[in-house]
Amino acid sequence: MLTDDLSRYVALHEAMGFKFRTQRILLRMFVTYAEHHGDGMVKSDRVIAWAIQAPSPEQRRNRLLTVRRFAIAMHAEDPGHEVPAADALGRGLFRRKQPYIYSAEEIEGLMVAAASLGPIGTLRPLTYYTLFGLLAATGMRISEALALRLGDVTDDGLVIASTKFKKSRLVPIHSTTRAAIDRYLSARLSIIGETTALFLSNEGTPPRYDTVSAIFRKISRKIGLRGAPGQPGPRIHDMRHSFAVRSLEQCPCDNDAVSRHILALSTYLGHAHVHDTYWYLQAIPSLMAQIADIAETFDRTGAA
Repeated sequence: MLTDDLSRYVALHEAMGFKFRTQRILLRMFVTYAEHHGDGMVKSDRVIAWAIQAPSPEQRRNRLLTVRRFAIAMHAEDPGHEVPAADALGRGLFRRKQPYIYSAEEIEGLMVAAASLGPIGTLRPLTYYTLFGLLAATGMRISEALALRLGDVTDDGLVIASTKFKKSRLVPIHSTTRAAIDRYLSARLSIIGETTALFLSNEGTPPRYDTVSAIFRKISRKIGLRGAPGQPGPRIHDMRHSFAVRSLEQCPCDNDAVSRHILALSTYLGHAHVHDTYWYLQAIPSLMAQIADIAETFDRTGAA
């Protein structure tokens, strides 16, 4: 059955060290769809029919290529599995998603909406309130936040052990952020008791990434940051972009200071290369004003 094939395929990738989170979700959706139609093997027409249900061309192509890689692996074991053509939905060009830079008011709105989640009196609203606040205050990846353990909360900051590039790092945090974590820990321990994960659901298990994403979209729509389901809008990952941009806003308009700040920011964010950090920096009015000031100084004096 396709379910068994998928389990082996996912287990292989996870054993090789891949997180395989998004791929696992998409493939599970496809397998459910295919088996609902009575398929025991991958069929090209079924893959395409499922892929075109996605709301955007980029998501349709991602669905197609994700299942295609699965189909190639299964076809190597049994030629009965069909491999859809890579260009069955056209040839797409990779385009980076335009980051959304949150304002302080929007971050506050997200946190207030998270705190109002139900059921009232449970750990759930406090979990999401603290989780989204931590992402905004530190710029860490959502996968890193969900992987935090109690022992990762230290006097010097947060120890990020499960990183994208398998490198541990220490993330210093502001006293107000630490106070918020301490308040969460107090409530969490009194409601559920001792476990190893920092963030917990009402069931006592760490929240799943897809569940957190769904909650984030729900409250984003509630406060008017997103449109109807299927429409694009600000993402959780944009909190990381926002953190980087707001951080640079605080940097003095000096070439040496900016260079030092970018290097420190790259280390703080856990980037493998400093040039990766520049992708996180977007042109917003305050940064453009700084650039204009530097350009005027250079034009007037010949030195920035």
